Amino acid sequence: MQQRKEVLTWDDVDKLVDHLMPQFELTFDGMIMISRGGIVPGGLLAESMDIQKLLIASVDFPSELEEMERPRLLAWPNFLMFPEDDLLKAERILIMDDVWGSGRTITSVKNRVSAAGGFPYTCVLHFNPYRSLFGTNRPDYFAAITDAYIIYPWEIDRDFNGALL
Repeated sequence: MQQRKEVLTWDDVDKLVDHLMPQFELTFDGMIMISRGGIVPGGLLAESMDIQKLLIASVDFPSELEEMERPRLLAWPNFLMFPEDDLLKAERILIMDDVWGSGRTITSVKNRVSAAGGFPYTCVLHFNPYRSLFGTNRPDYFAAITDAYIIYPWEIDRDFNGALL
């Protein structure tokens, strides 16, 4: 069975951001935008919320089995880019990504912020509880629940494998 796809417009994204804004009861000291999906929505939220400290995390998970008996979904993350601990310690940090699918990437970033002494809060535009590997855990903030493969307006010129059209 082929996964349903949903193509969003910029207006759709604006509505998702508008839906997120009233959810924030805290002020945040900074934001970590997860590369690449969290950069555009993170920038929109940072502007709306007047968050000045913007940081980027880039996380990669191995695509091949490292050990024959270990499924790749259980692989350890490789942090290609991550803020220094002193930028996170004792800070309320909003972690932004576009989608919580399996939840591996945003959960890895959240755990690393906690380990640095920060207070992480997770936020996505779309939460897919049907793919999540983390049981009842969910993002602290999300605009919509979906089971679809979401194509954002900044991805329109790409095919579903990431190649330019």
